[in-house]
Amino acid sequence: SCDATQLCNCSSMGLDFIPSGLTGKITVLNLAHNRIKHIRSQDLQQAVNLRALLLQSNEISSIDKDSFRSLGKLELLDLSNNSLAHLSPAWFGHLFSLQHLHLQGNFYRDLGESSPFSNLRNLSSLHLGNPRFSTIRQGNFEGIALLNKLWIEGGNLSQYEPGSLKSMKKIDHMIINLRSINVFSAIVRDLLHSVTWLEVRKIAFSIPAEMQVLRVMSSSFAKKISFKQTLLTDATVPGIVSILGDMPKLVEVEMIDCRLLGTGRWEMQIQVNQSQTVRVVTIEKLSIEKFYLFTDLQDVEGLLSLLTKVTVENTKVFLVPCSLSQRLLSLEYLDLSANLLGDQSLEHSACQGGWPSLQTLNLSQNSLSNLEMTGKSLSHLRNLSLLDISQNNFGEIPDVCEWPKTLKYLNLSSTHIPKLTTCIPPTLEVLDISANNLKEFGLQLPFLKELYLTKNQLKTLPGAAPIPNLVAMSVSRNKLNSFSREEFESFKKMELLDASDNNFICSCEFLSFIHHQAG
Repeated sequence: SCDATQLCNCSSMGLDFIPSGLTGKITVLNLAHNRIKHIRSQDLQQAVNLRALLLQSNEISSIDKDSFRSLGKLELLDLSNNSLAHLSPAWFGHLFSLQHLHLQGNFYRDLGESSPFSNLRNLSSLHLGNPRFSTIRQGNFEGIALLNKLWIEGGNLSQYEPGSLKSMKKIDHMIINLRSINVFSAIVRDLLHSVTWLEVRKIAFSIPAEMQVLRVMSSSFAKKISFKQTLLTDATVPGIVSILGDMPKLVEVEMIDCRLLGTGRWEMQIQVNQSQTVRVVTIEKLSIEKFYLFTDLQDVEGLLSLLTKVTVENTKVFLVPCSLSQRLLSLEYLDLSANLLGDQSLEHSACQGGWPSLQTLNLSQNSLSNLEMTGKSLSHLRNLSLLDISQNNFGEIPDVCEWPKTLKYLNLSSTHIPKLTTCIPPTLEVLDISANNLKEFGLQLPFLKELYLTKNQLKTLPGAAPIPNLVAMSVSRNKLNSFSREEFESFKKMELLDASDNNFICSCEFLSFIHHQAG
């Protein structure tokens, strides 16, 4: 099962062993999702030009020590989700070109007494660990100085010899999921100056006393910190914020799919200096059980003035306190999509003096229902150029609305608007009104360059005269059955027209026009 590029796909074929007859022509061999239990020394002997070997999700429990000896050109080896109870340095001794190694999801409890990776001078990414993995020893990573990504599945990692990761001089992205705060602290201590992006998963920061153990993080040179599937409490948030505030090079903080036990009533008031480096904060799917009791975040208002990009998505936000909005002096990008903001709460959140530098605002998938009120609430934002209010429920819209004078991009897709009016701002360069059941489009928009009308009920192309500068238009999935060369050519600047998935009638004139355009 090999194609012209010498990619051989033998995945999910119920194989019990590596097939014979593999030659030097093969460059990619996919043997994933089979029942292979053993790799013999002769199995891959002739596959000398192999670049990628995929063996994940088999039942491999043993590998002859020289099985990979002839694979000097191999760049990717995936042995994940097998039954390997130990790792042997001999397997990897001749893989001088190897860049990506996946070993996660096996049965080994440690990496052995020495380093299995000492000859892998070109290694770029390493993924290891499993639920049984419990020990990392000094010397386990000898030979690896630089990595683009190191991912350790260490949910039950309980023993870490200090200095074990210190041989690594640079790791662009380190992902570690573990439970032990003490092991996490020891790992961070070894990587203070080498990790650029540190991502920690499935750890619980629940006891204030543990924050002292984590204080070492404040000396880390990491530029980005991510917490995923992490537990925080009212008692530990102040300590974490204080540590992050002291990190000298931290630019970005990210929290994804985390849980917060509490309501924002911090047990000790956050007393930290404002970080002079953090500019980007991202919070996605933060679960706060009693979100409706959450306080107004007065304690953190003093930490916000330098932030330029904030995302708080799918987190049941129903209000941004006015005083907090007014502290976001440098904010240029704000994403509050998939929350619970309504017309009245938006008016309060975007109060006078709030978000004075804002250029991009995403309010899609909220509870907005009054387009006139939405425009008016945002009209004082003097720098706003991009606004996404798609997937709200506006229904019928008035003839006159107030908007920021700088608005150039507006997304109103999937907002249940039955008919467009002059409420739409004339300053726009890009307008998306897809999925609204519109039957016509006749707005005068002299600066418009891109128009997206996908999934409506249009039977004819919009007229060109009211939109003379249009460069790109999508009218796919409408009810068009024809349009003439004259109609198309009346758009003098048009470069791209997507009219796919319409019910075109195949007339000679229309067919001739289409062939002419294609030719």
